[in-house]
Amino acid sequence: MKKYKRIFTVVIDSLGAGAMPDAEQFGDSGTDTLGHIASSVSELKIPNLQKLGLANLHSMKNISAVSSPLAKYAYLYEASNGKDTMTGHWEMMGLKITTPFKTFTENGFPDELISELEKRTGRKIIGNKSASGTMILDELAEEEISKGHMIVYTSADSVLQICGNEETFGLEELYRCCEIARELTMRDEWKVGRVIARPYVGKKKGEFVRTSNRHDYALKPFGKTALDTLKANGFDVISVGKISDIFDGEGITESNKSKSSVHGMEQTIQIAERDFTGLCFVNLVDFDALWGHRRNPVGYADELEKFDINLGILLDKLHDDDLLIITADHGNDPTHSGTDHTREKVPFIAFSPSMHQGGRIDDENTFAVIGATITDNFDLIMPAGTIGESILDKIII
Repeated sequence: MKKYKRIFTVVIDSLGAGAMPDAEQFGDSGTDTLGHIASSVSELKIPNLQKLGLANLHSMKNISAVSSPLAKYAYLYEASNGKDTMTGHWEMMGLKITTPFKTFTENGFPDELISELEKRTGRKIIGNKSASGTMILDELAEEEISKGHMIVYTSADSVLQICGNEETFGLEELYRCCEIARELTMRDEWKVGRVIARPYVGKKKGEFVRTSNRHDYALKPFGKTALDTLKANGFDVISVGKISDIFDGEGITESNKSKSSVHGMEQTIQIAERDFTGLCFVNLVDFDALWGHRRNPVGYADELEKFDINLGILLDKLHDDDLLIITADHGNDPTHSGTDHTREKVPFIAFSPSMHQGGRIDDENTFAVIGATITDNFDLIMPAGTIGESILDKIII
């Protein structure tokens, strides 16, 4: 059986492909991130995804199926109870989440948590609500700068975010406050998936810009994952984007921060020009953060077109013993009500230049087939307590 030397797993963050059977329980009936994006623009130009077989898998306005798709493709259904970034990624690598991470979207964080955070940091907290990161800067950053206060806010995700001006607040002080927040939010009733430092620059409304010095303080995975197995057995585990943050560095041998999703693909292309043996695991967050949560289907479509251009470059870099997997971690239908993620199945596209033919393979009931397939490829066994079965034999035939 042929095995692959390098596996590139690219997560288009939030590119769901239709409501899960239980979507109604999450308030997400009728959602379809991919389909509704295509329907929101006059033309969606994604020729490389098209030739791999994305339109063969999922119906999209004005994008036809191809007669000879290059990749193997299927839908993956989420087994975990949730629809957030950490849940989706952790499941990909073998962990099933039964209790969703805490969210504080409706009313902000409880007074007890805010009071303790003020006491420990020595700063008065302003904000404490669900908000867009750019809008809350226009609303409150001038006050933070002039009075030395601290902006704390959340979103539809399980996150506590703290803003700090790099010139007046300082990066080290911002990181110190986030570390305190992470410690406090380890309590079960306050346990968020991530505390995020959101540094910015600028002096007045309309000029504030977030910088690339963001840092995520995530929960450590509750068990060993496919990444740990790869690293422990001497394989490369190269992360691009926020993958390292999502796994709190566990199982990662090299971390590459990205300034944008376009930059993340550029980094992936550069990595494809290097010699390594193992996994390159990529998250492209702008689809979710810039377009899904902000309910902007046109911006989402434009981001997909930019991705497709770089995908074409990456495809040309792949060797016969490389495998490319393209997938998503949840949905975020920009035509849906609210600003939350949406409970959707996700596309699974697997391609190698050595494939004899592409086509439909069986849908799977967990994202964890990805991690199981990767470890199987390197003749490794998934850690105890993980879920998912390898589908390597369906891919390489």
